Amino acid sequence: MKRLILSIFILLLTLGPVNADEGMWLPLIIKERIPDMQKKGFRLTAEDLYSVNQASLKDAIVHFGGGCTGELISDKGLILTNHHCGFGQIQSHSSVENDYLRDGFWAKTMEDELPNRGLSVRFLIRMEDVTKEVLSSYNSNMSEEERAKLVSEKSAAIIKRATENNHYQARVEALYYGNQYFLFVYEAFNDVRLVGAPPSSIGKFGGDTDNWMWPRHTGDFALFRIYSDKDNKPAAYSKDNRPYVPKRFFTISTNGVSEGDFTLVYGFPGRTQQYIHSDAVRYITEKSNPHKIDLRTKRLDIQREEMNKSQDVRIRYASKNASVSNAWKKWQGESRGIEKLNTINEKIEFEKGFNKWADGREEYKRVTERLGELYRNLEPYAFATDYYNEAIIANEIIRFAGTISAAIKRNSKMTPQVSAANIKNMLEAFYKDYYLPIDKRSFIAIVEQYSKSVPSHMQPAPFKEMLSQYGSVSSLADYIFSESLLASPEKIYAYIESGVDESSFNNDPAFALYDIFYSNHESNVKPVTDEINREINLLYRTYMRGQMEYRSNHSFYPDANSTLRITYGNVSGYKPSDAVYYKHLSTLEGIMEKDNPDIYDYNIPQILRDVYKSKDFGKWEVNGTVPVCFIATNHTSGGNSGSPVINADGHLIGINFDRVWEGTMSDIAFDPDVCRNISLDIRYVLFVIDKVAGASHLIEEMKLAN
Repeated sequence: MKRLILSIFILLLTLGPVNADEGMWLPLIIKERIPDMQKKGFRLTAEDLYSVNQASLKDAIVHFGGGCTGELISDKGLILTNHHCGFGQIQSHSSVENDYLRDGFWAKTMEDELPNRGLSVRFLIRMEDVTKEVLSSYNSNMSEEERAKLVSEKSAAIIKRATENNHYQARVEALYYGNQYFLFVYEAFNDVRLVGAPPSSIGKFGGDTDNWMWPRHTGDFALFRIYSDKDNKPAAYSKDNRPYVPKRFFTISTNGVSEGDFTLVYGFPGRTQQYIHSDAVRYITEKSNPHKIDLRTKRLDIQREEMNKSQDVRIRYASKNASVSNAWKKWQGESRGIEKLNTINEKIEFEKGFNKWADGREEYKRVTERLGELYRNLEPYAFATDYYNEAIIANEIIRFAGTISAAIKRNSKMTPQVSAANIKNMLEAFYKDYYLPIDKRSFIAIVEQYSKSVPSHMQPAPFKEMLSQYGSVSSLADYIFSESLLASPEKIYAYIESGVDESSFNNDPAFALYDIFYSNHESNVKPVTDEINREINLLYRTYMRGQMEYRSNHSFYPDANSTLRITYGNVSGYKPSDAVYYKHLSTLEGIMEKDNPDIYDYNIPQILRDVYKSKDFGKWEVNGTVPVCFIATNHTSGGNSGSPVINADGHLIGINFDRVWEGTMSDIAFDPDVCRNISLDIRYVLFVIDKVAGASHLIEEMKLAN
């Protein structure tokens, strides 16, 4: 226990060197980084960034929809985030008659703003190091099960205290693999309305071709508004709600950026794995990513082919296609970056040095060796899990069968009629965005790949029997998609009219196939995976402490886990390959160079062509054009989408939305030479709102500074 406390003390107080601009820092202890930030040009204090005693910039930031970030830009609850973060909401309001994806949407008045069922945002109220309390009763003689129970009980008590007599939410999160624990207290708002979004030809300009790439010309932004009750407190949607008045909102700088300028990204990065073992990196790079990329390529090719045939199908699958594509392209860049950076060998060399240092330290002896053994044991089960997720559950009709089965079990105490009403609501949401030909073609392609790639002894025996019975995956698909009730909305609506219970779909082939794979995964794969991962995670707790002692002059930031973080750096171009250098800024000229009416992703709105032709750029003009995007050295990840990018004075200069393809390995290994975050220049946002949308009333809400 003393050693644990000492390690945490080292973790918090050690401020040695770290790679330039690397790190995702907790706002509560950002004052330890302020000297380094000031060297880079920062002019504010730690209290300006994070404070519980006064309004600070953290109060202008929201966790948007649980997976993105947003920022307040007016005193009337106006939120700025990414177009791709609000894509699902924009798509849900779209139809062939009102195609907001194609044409954009701009509310002329607050009464025109569109509510979004299920969308919420939350503010961080405070964070607190609760390690001492969580582990106060721990002793080294405890088993891991006893320790886990202790952590759970202590965390529950801390959460109860933090949320007693208030409307807040709270979570206790483990950092550094359970060497440290932090309490995070949030205030959540559930009435969040769509205010404005550019056409996808601006908000998603370049589509999958440009995704993760630089130079970038995507106007990736959307506007939402938080509504509250008359007391400025969270409330369910009501016409009587009023715009939320924030504690703090961002002033917007129209000065723009220059090479070398200080930048700070403040948001909720999702997940990173900076400290993992070399064998984990090897599996990701050499086996997992290549197979997942191949499976998604098959799905994407089918989706795009069908979407190109029909506007209706394009609308239905726009959000799904973007979701599938995003990770698909990221995995490609990640594997390439890890290979180029020689990360696996770098990890191996680090582990050799660690092992030599650990030789006389019993606690750390054989830790890396044992991790290697465990990863080799885990690999076949991880591979089977990858295929279960990407080739079985990825099929819409099969996944939905599982969703309905779970819902029926949850509703088992309800009457069959009430349960049927709940299922009907789920069916309506499913069929709104479903197109059977895409799902059937995808099923044939990826289940066929499953049958070829997953070792026979890890495939469910009933599935192999079905293949033998029908002769091929294609014939099996014919059977499922002709006989399953889920393949016909008319049939299933009629079927559930009299009610449903747990036996209702026992003979349905889609439900049967889901049960076959789910049972196999739960019985034969997941238990082994869970058991190995338990030991891996336990070893990582020790390995993490060991790394911090071994490199005692190094700063260790916690891996991202969707909690609020600060990352900082400077505006900078980069050299991706020999004889190539990318500048830090893209402009409207690049959009016009790419504009192509014959390609959906590059077919910009005619009004943008007209504005460009007339050169009517207004106050947003810089050197005869309009800045669009810029890159900087901030260490970002998924979840940072929509994060505010601020300058040395804390003014908003951009919206983070992506990383460069060559640097997508930054979740595992950060390379300051090529890792760049891509941000939308705030001047382009204002230009589009003003000159393209004609929604200058929204700009009037904002506070602009030169």
